[in-house]
Amino acid sequence: MSCIQSVRQKPLEINTMKGIIWDLMKAGEWHLLIIAKDSTARKRKEDVRLYQQVFAVHGITKQRFYDSYKYYEAHPVEFKILIDSVDLFSNREKSKLFESHGQAH
Repeated sequence: MSCIQSVRQKPLEINTMKGIIWDLMKAGEWHLLIIAKDSTARKRKEDVRLYQQVFAVHGITKQRFYDSYKYYEAHPVEFKILIDSVDLFSNREKSKLFESHGQAH
């Protein structure tokens, strides 16, 4: 029966991964801002806490994310689709941000 238990879980869908990666990127940027202002943040492993929050918001575990990420890395065509998807999403989000700031002035 242990063979049945070792069946691999399907990777997270590209659309789900896109949102998680985007949030992890934002958390990474936030962490860089924090350590620029507070040198003790690195010692407190603030980045780990931020990443854990991202996984919690998306209702997944760190292991689930990294298992899915490894799957996509091992499948170049799907990985390219994922990365392109993140890039397009990023460009849309930046456009929204610039538009909202342009309208405020």
